Amino acid sequence: MAIQQCLVIIKPDGLVKSLTGNIITAISESDLKIIGAKIVNVTKELAESHYSDLRANQIAKHGEKEGIKIFEETMNYIQGKFHTDRVFALVYYGEDAIEKIRKLAGSTNPEQAKFTTIRGKYGRINSQTGVFENVIHTSDSEKTAKREIQLWFEPEELTKQIYPIEKKEIKMDKITWKSE
Repeated sequence: MAIQQCLVIIKPDGLVKSLTGNIITAISESDLKIIGAKIVNVTKELAESHYSDLRANQIAKHGEKEGIKIFEETMNYIQGKFHTDRVFALVYYGEDAIEKIRKLAGSTNPEQAKFTTIRGKYGRINSQTGVFENVIHTSDSEKTAKREIQLWFEPEELTKQIYPIEKKEIKMDKITWKSE
């Protein structure tokens, strides 16, 4: 048994359907701890980084034309072009976090997910776009979790770090609250 972190993203359709509480409640039954959470507007760059392997995988699986179509629809979906322009990103921490959350989430294809899982209860395949609106993303391995968490969160946004961190002096502009 391994202590792990797992990225969970409640996708735009999950937010529009007000499923955040239901999803968090379902995951809370796993005894994992939330160590980071934030609302994110998903930029094209973030979406492309997050799904960096998807384009090639879909082309290999479905051919170039269909693979590119699936990739572009997935990009539009995560960026909120079908529902809303934001997602809720969370990091869970605990023993076997990835396996526990993936079991609760169910199959990526909502029609193949057990009806007792998050995707089985709340997901659908959109009949107009063909997109799997599966309401939630979860990391699928320790390697992927590390890459995704480091993509979506800064170390100081987490209450517990298991990946190596370092302190650097960085000079940058920062948006702050305006003084009156």
